Amino acid sequence: MKRFQQTAVQAAARSRLLWNTSIKKRYVHWFPTFAFVFLGVVVAGPSPALTISPRRLLEVTDLDNLVTSPDGRYVAFRTEQALVERNTYDTTWYVQALDGKSSPLRVADGGAPLRVSVTGLVRSSPAVWSPDGKWIYYRARLGGGVSVWRAAADGAGSRAVTSDPADVRDFTLSNDGKTLKYSVGATRKAVITAEESEYDQGIRIDDTVNIAAGLFRSSKLYGRPTTERFLGNWFSMEPLLAKEPNRWRIVDLATMTTRDLPASEQPAGPLTPADLSSDLPAAPIKILNGQLPQRYQITQNPSDGRIAMLLPGHKDEGLADSRYIELAMLPNRRASHPIFCTAKLCRHKDITDIQWRPGSDEVLFTVTDYDRAQSIYGWNVVTGMVQPIALSDGLAPCALSSDMLVCVAAEADHPPRLETIDIESGHRRTLFAPNKGLDADIAATVPAKLIHWKDALGREFTGQLFEARGASAGHPPPLFINFYHCYGFLRGGVGDEWPFATLAEDGISALCINAIPEYRLDAAARYDQGRAAVESVVKLLSAEGRIDRTRVGMGGLSYGSEVTLWTLTHSNVVTAASVSGVSVTPTLYLLNTLRDTFRSQFRRDWQLGSLEETPKRWREVSPAYQLDRINAPILFQLPEQEYRMTLEYSLPLVRRHQADMYVFPNETHIKFQPRHKLAVYERNVDWFRFWLQGYEDPNPDKDGQYRIWRGMKKAEKHRFGAGSHDGS
Repeated sequence: MKRFQQTAVQAAARSRLLWNTSIKKRYVHWFPTFAFVFLGVVVAGPSPALTISPRRLLEVTDLDNLVTSPDGRYVAFRTEQALVERNTYDTTWYVQALDGKSSPLRVADGGAPLRVSVTGLVRSSPAVWSPDGKWIYYRARLGGGVSVWRAAADGAGSRAVTSDPADVRDFTLSNDGKTLKYSVGATRKAVITAEESEYDQGIRIDDTVNIAAGLFRSSKLYGRPTTERFLGNWFSMEPLLAKEPNRWRIVDLATMTTRDLPASEQPAGPLTPADLSSDLPAAPIKILNGQLPQRYQITQNPSDGRIAMLLPGHKDEGLADSRYIELAMLPNRRASHPIFCTAKLCRHKDITDIQWRPGSDEVLFTVTDYDRAQSIYGWNVVTGMVQPIALSDGLAPCALSSDMLVCVAAEADHPPRLETIDIESGHRRTLFAPNKGLDADIAATVPAKLIHWKDALGREFTGQLFEARGASAGHPPPLFINFYHCYGFLRGGVGDEWPFATLAEDGISALCINAIPEYRLDAAARYDQGRAAVESVVKLLSAEGRIDRTRVGMGGLSYGSEVTLWTLTHSNVVTAASVSGVSVTPTLYLLNTLRDTFRSQFRRDWQLGSLEETPKRWREVSPAYQLDRINAPILFQLPEQEYRMTLEYSLPLVRRHQADMYVFPNETHIKFQPRHKLAVYERNVDWFRFWLQGYEDPNPDKDGQYRIWRGMKKAEKHRFGAGSHDGS
């Protein structure tokens, strides 16, 4: 669901300067001479080896947590890579000189990624440099607990500087680098005791319990099974005892002795709206529970206290949020009249991040365009002038020194790499390219193309298209469509489940469609924009002879899965579908009905109350009441935390042999376990090759899945007659 997914994707895609995009690939395997046909399915000999295999996409090296050294000469960053054999991720801290004359130096093991359990996304955990540039300090889970570690920037070694019975929540280094303050909550032992006590005494069901998931240790947080509870808005969850207040301690880094901190010595937190003048105009500052909404920021200049802010702009009627963001500055926290950036380059823009440029009057801000391309500009808060610094199809995140940006660059068909950007000249240089081989292979086989089109109402859409390798005008290929956002390197779309490059190499063109960047309050209108985008692009590409409109697949996560099911019930354009998220059902509502925050947001965003309150609306927007309108076969690959909320539509479809369903244990909204992700990748490729090409992988380990799918095809022929999908 879109709001659920926003807490997932937006939280991750926003770390410092947001920059992401896509990927591409193609290779068509037409039916060999000795293939034979059974029930309309072609069973062929072994396929040629893929250049861009699902596993190769899965094992891309990602880069994050960039931070420049105090003298601006070095950058520290962390890499993360999936390991299928151990079903985990390797993370490593590196330090590299910005002059590009040397390779990155490995300085420490980063430990197990610290994840947001409900979404599966990795929490941002940037390092902190010591003032002399000799050390980096960072949080890591190594050996069972989350501690603060210190690594020598010259690679001489690393060690833990905290040894606490509770996991470290936050830390700060003193200006002189001699002491480190850190905060903790309940001890790990206390959390385990609370979990076991609930288990023994019975778990009382109240508005904090996620009834849709398992009740006891059904999540994995910091690497161990954990019991969680709702805490905050929508589906935000935290472990038991998460409300335990912070306890601050201080470490003397010379002696490594630790003591408790009195309240008077505890560090101040980041600025909030409550810290600013009460005389500020109330209209532009939208406060929820004392915090600015996720898209809006407050960033203080550490040298002089000036405050840069991102504030909501004008909100059109019928939208949940403002489409554009306003950039403003306050001279100090007591000022009540913001100075807005009025230059053309910062007005009516979707600004997604801001940073103060050290030692200057400039605020650097990132603009994300509708096609998900991004640009960095500098706003001089004294002169009001705005200068462009970098224009790109993908840069995120970025670290900043006085004269240089260091960014993770990643476009649709180019995997992540590290780049430097000179702020004055805009000159870009690749600093570190850990995925260089994959980058070259994608460019040589299935590069992506940005396409634009309009629907019947004149609404403009954009998308990244990976055209099928080997396709010819006389035999246009099938098309797979993924709907939501096309951020960064497009391994598999939002949720990362449909390997675009592999599909294209296997002869199925793959298209990622960007949703219109507005959140309409009318759920039916919101979904129907997606349907219109799909129908109009299929019509366009078919008219151009680039795809076969009778063989169209579609898949999505969260809002993308909602739009996929809506399209199946309101159009005949889709031949086969793959869904990995939840759409609204009475069961979803029932399982969350104890929570006031859920009910109010559900009514606002879907116009739904209980079945008795809004029966007509339920029949309009829930797929559970439109099953007879679904004609295409559906593959459900769902996380254990969510699958129960789909059963009102998924089980009837399975029962009538129109769907196949797989549920992945201990998985979250966005699946993260490498073996699960590889299984999802490979099954999606098999599914769409089966229904759109009539192809079966000869691997004997897959006989069971194909036997089920052949039965579904036979049932489909029985329902609809001889004209049904046969992959030919």
